[in-house]
Order: sequence, then structure tokens, then C-alpha cells
Amino acid sequence: MMRKTWILMLSVGLLASCSKKGGERSSSTGWKYNDQKWGGFEKLDYKGQVTGPNLVPIEGGTFVMGLTEEDVPFQWNNEGRRVTVSSFYMDETEVRNIDYREYVYWLSRVYQSYPKVAKQALPDTLVWREELSYNEPFVEGYFRHPSYDDYPVVGVSWKQANDFCEWRTDRVNEMILIEKGILNPNPEQKDADVFTSKTYLGGQYAGNVRKNLKDIQKGGERPVKFEDGILLPAYRLPTEAEWEYAALALYGKQTSKNDELIAERRIYPWDGNTVRYKKHTKNQGKMLANFKRGRGDYMGTAGKLNDAGNVPTNVHAFIPNDYGLYNMAGNVSEWTADVYRPLTSTTLRDEEQQDLNPYRGNDFRVLDLDSTGMVQKDSLGRIKYRSVKIDEVQERENYNKGNVEDYKDGDDTAGVFYDYGVHTLISNQSRVIKGGSWADRAYWLSPGARRWKDENRGDRTIGFRCAMSRMGSQGINDQRGNDFGVKSKGVKRRFK
Repeated sequence: MMRKTWILMLSVGLLASCSKKGGERSSSTGWKYNDQKWGGFEKLDYKGQVTGPNLVPIEGGTFVMGLTEEDVPFQWNNEGRRVTVSSFYMDETEVRNIDYREYVYWLSRVYQSYPKVAKQALPDTLVWREELSYNEPFVEGYFRHPSYDDYPVVGVSWKQANDFCEWRTDRVNEMILIEKGILNPNPEQKDADVFTSKTYLGGQYAGNVRKNLKDIQKGGERPVKFEDGILLPAYRLPTEAEWEYAALALYGKQTSKNDELIAERRIYPWDGNTVRYKKHTKNQGKMLANFKRGRGDYMGTAGKLNDAGNVPTNVHAFIPNDYGLYNMAGNVSEWTADVYRPLTSTTLRDEEQQDLNPYRGNDFRVLDLDSTGMVQKDSLGRIKYRSVKIDEVQERENYNKGNVEDYKDGDDTAGVFYDYGVHTLISNQSRVIKGGSWADRAYWLSPGARRWKDENRGDRTIGFRCAMSRMGSQGINDQRGNDFGVKSKGVKRRFK
């Protein structure tokens, strides 16, 4: 028995010794990683997800989603329920006019054979017009004049905002490959011959290669793969739950950094029950957000303007919340990803409600392959996807069709709740907006308040910001990656 134990210890010691001298080995098979002689299976020394430009890490957790004050309009459309939100990233500010003009410029420069693409991306500047108001200066100047560069873009529909997110993902990932010396800048891209994250990873776009990665398996070089962890996940609109969680920033309400206790709930993205700075500070009495104080009062009196915002104002105006996010109340309302339903939380049974990353709006999609099984691209160089068909999920237990935006919303039971144009104006094109705007009263500044807008329409009071999923560890302190590009201010704790 002693002899067998000694042999086993010797074998383990030799294997550990070989691992140190000849590289890391698999704990499952003992085979060497990253060695062509041993098959070339790669294991990365991954440093963690980097933080994309303008993003702030939002450490997830549990919170009570829903109204935190009196339901003044008696809509009962957001009753409190406890949920958990996974960690993610959120834009520090709303998307600015200059950001969106950069997007439109890129579209017009690259898709020269398809001028309608850039034209369709333009925000609707006519949202400023009203029959009994003189707003023509905003019609002509708000989006284009440099005075408004750092103001939030408005007049952008939900669909346009999603297209911007997709474009931003591709430009940031292309920038990463250029900064890492893998690709050369290629301003000559035109029409279908254009970098997208999907086409590059799918082998449909090679680009102007400077130096690819070492190919351990076959020798030579290879392009970047998804498994390398170099490219970032997609920029996207935040879900309603993510937006509400980030706006409340209860992270700053912990009684100490060593426990899970949160002192109290919040009505607004800041402490207290008022919209002004607290007493005994140098800013005492000043407004904490850009909103409409009362009928005819958008910014106060000359010489002592209260929020100085007759319309949207600079995206860095006012103090950020405890996550470092600016204007999560006021300035502009913001698009979220969710399809709007007013009564879901009350009509569904507890076991039917999702309490982890709740979201309504899933349209499960797969690659749209041709008859030979090859991936297809559209005329703009983007990979084609299609909704999952019912016959493709008949054997599944977790879902049974592709588009589930109206899943158990009451319209498939006796007594129809949703019949667009007959009983309601709510449809699958109704998207949740959050946050209140420069033209709203204080009630709408509460993160729990919710309204909706048709996804095909813009508004002078609605803008947006982007989010991104976090891969791996949920603890912000476990983040091993570094900020990439524009460094954000990050999380702001109230305790030391």
C-alpha cells in the first residue's frame, strides 16, 4: 500500500514538473495546451473583458423592480417585484448629437451605392414643430449646429437606435483589431466589402491584414476567433430591468462594504425625496436634473436659472449617480429594449414570471443559410439571420417558437386585452421608455415610472444610451481587464 502511494505521488510530481517546464497541461487528460506536437489545443491567459468606450461597469444584484412612489395616474403598470439583474456595462451618458452625426457620416461615406441607408438613419428633426410654438431654430440647428454637439440626440426611433448599436459594435471591434496591430485602417471600404464583427469572425471578411495571430494548431498565422476573447460583445439597448437597476444605483445605499444591507429604497437616482440639492451644501436648492418644474417653467428665471435646460442640455450636466451615470433622470427619456405590456407582472402567476434578467421582446434567431448551407450576406455586407421556425423547436422544452414578444400577455385567452386599433394602441411595436425628460414633471423622473412609444417613431423628448453584456465573473472587483479607449469614471461608492 505504501509503495502504491509513493508511486502515485511520484507520478503527480513528475507531471507537475513537466507542466512547469513544458507548459500548462490539461487537468483532464494531461495533454499540453498550446503545443502543436500535442494537437494544438489553445488555452488563453485571459485577462478579463475590457471596458469599451464610454461604458461604465454595473455590478448586478437583486432589487425590487417597480414604482417607489404613489401611482399618480393609477396605471398599475409596474407593481414591485424582486428580481436579479446580471452585471453589465452601460453608457456613462446619452448618445450625443456628434456621435450620431459620426454614424450618419460613416454610412454616407461607405454605402455610396445605397444613399438611402444614410438618409433613413437621419433623426426626425421635424419632431420640434408644434402648431402654436416657434421651434424652427431647433428644427434646423439642434442636430447639426456645433453648439449642440454634446447634447443628446433626439428624434431617433427605437429601430434607428438599434441600428446605431450594431454599427457601433462593428466600429469598436474594428478599432480594437487596428490598435492590436492585426488590421490596418481601411477607409476605402465600400458597400458589401465592409468590416462587421459577424462577417469577420465568420470568415466572410479578411480586411487589410497587418499581422494575424500565431496559428498554434497548423502553424503560420490565423485571424482572430471569438474564442480569443479579443472582440467585445455587442453594444445594444439596455433591457427595462437593467435600465431601472442602473438608474437607482442602490450600490451606493449599502450601509458598509462588508455586508448586503441596503439602508432604504430610492424614489429618484439620488437620495432623498426632493429634486433639489440638500441643505447645508454649496449647491443648496439647485435642481438635480433637467425637467419641467411646472406649467410654463422649463428652466427658471433669468439671472438664477434653476436647471438651465429649456430643451435637452449637455450630457454631462448635473451630478452622476452612484454608478457614475449621468442624467438617468431628466434631460431625455430613453429607449429600452422591452416590448411594453402594462399588466404582465400582475396577470402572470409567480412561477411564470422570470426573476433573473426579466425581459419581454425575445425573437430567437438563427443564421439564414442558402441551399448549400453557406452563410449569406446582404447588400450592405451584413450576415443574414431569420427567426426560428416552429418546426425547428418542436422537441425543445424551454421554448416552442421563435418570436415570443407577446408570450402570455393576455391576448391568447378568453377576453382579449390586446387588439390593436380596437381595444388599445399597444402592440408588439410598443417599446418601453424610461427616465423622464426636460419636458416632464418630476413624477416621471422616478426610475420605476414607465411609458411607451411606437418603435418606428422618434420624439423630441426621447434619446438613448447603449449597454453591453458582461462575460464571466459578476463581481466588479474581479474584473481583470483594463479600460479600452475612452476611460470612464467608473463606479462611485458613498462609503470608503
